[in-house]
Amino acid sequence: MPKTGTADLPLHYGKAPRWLFQRMALLAREVSLAIVTEFGTQELLRRLADPFWFQAFGCVLGFDWHSSGLTTTVCGALKVGLKDIQNELGLYVAGGKGGTSRQTPQEIEAQGDNLQIAPATLIYASRMSAKVDNTALQDGYQIYHHSFFFDRSGHWCVVQQGMNVDTRYARRYHWLSEGVRDFVVEPHSAICCDQRGEVLNMVALESAEARTASALLAREMPGKLVHELQRLQELKLPQRHQVWLADVDPARLGKIFLTTYEQQPQNFEALLGMPGVGPKTIRALSLLAEIIYGAEVSTRDPVRFSFAHGGKDGYPYPVDRATYDRSIETLRTAIRRAKLGQRDKLDAFKRLSLWEGKSALNESGI
Repeated sequence: MPKTGTADLPLHYGKAPRWLFQRMALLAREVSLAIVTEFGTQELLRRLADPFWFQAFGCVLGFDWHSSGLTTTVCGALKVGLKDIQNELGLYVAGGKGGTSRQTPQEIEAQGDNLQIAPATLIYASRMSAKVDNTALQDGYQIYHHSFFFDRSGHWCVVQQGMNVDTRYARRYHWLSEGVRDFVVEPHSAICCDQRGEVLNMVALESAEARTASALLAREMPGKLVHELQRLQELKLPQRHQVWLADVDPARLGKIFLTTYEQQPQNFEALLGMPGVGPKTIRALSLLAEIIYGAEVSTRDPVRFSFAHGGKDGYPYPVDRATYDRSIETLRTAIRRAKLGQRDKLDAFKRLSLWEGKSALNESGI
């Protein structure tokens, strides 16, 4: 799966006022209808998986361009806006923020009769994407928001966000099912960020040997692994290893190692998917993989560093409610007319986008 990106955003507290969120849900619904009507569900999934398009979409909906709340509010607006037309659209939204994210499997399962594939496939994709970003990619951000978008044919995208309470930043992760080859090798569609750091990146291409070695070690007798970890804690290691070893308790990990030994995971993906295998287990196995097998783990942070209706907090100007309402009604009318074969308004939008593209080329001298 090619990467699309991650976005790092400052943590902002509070929420969108009710009058704005209601309009966001309506406009998100009309924009989604327009895209699906013109290009199909896969194109909407592609756009949601693009961190820059997603950010721009949030700005058009009137949210603050640099706020962490843009992620949760845009996903929430889409879920509310599309709720009554999901079957008509052929596109579904599951998950959300906090405890709602844990309802994702049940929400996917509930759409089983409307899907052309088994819900279990989508549930696995949802679970593994969250586990990769929380466990296999240890960048200091704890996942607290997980939205899963999918269509009848089984195409999907994930927009999820993690929080770092120390730096007061959030990081958004995007996944797209299109072209997926492996959940644990460069799986993101994108990661964009203003904050870079030293991370434990077990899903980097260059961590291939470490993934293989970790799976081998997970099949070893628990006592041997615990003994090796205890030895590591007595050695003077490079600074990054000291960071990774922090909070690792060999005795407590022994119970998890017993589980991995009994289940004998055949590869890193199977290991990562096991219940109970969390960041500390992967951190410990990655250290052992380097010490015993010389399999180095990547520390590359896979992150890349976007106002039509104004912004919630008044930047660059307060939300213009009248203009916002006209935008919703204009799109709604265009989509209704298109369904009746009267495509003049939708075609006008298309001509406008082509004109803007040509103008941009002329301004750049091309």
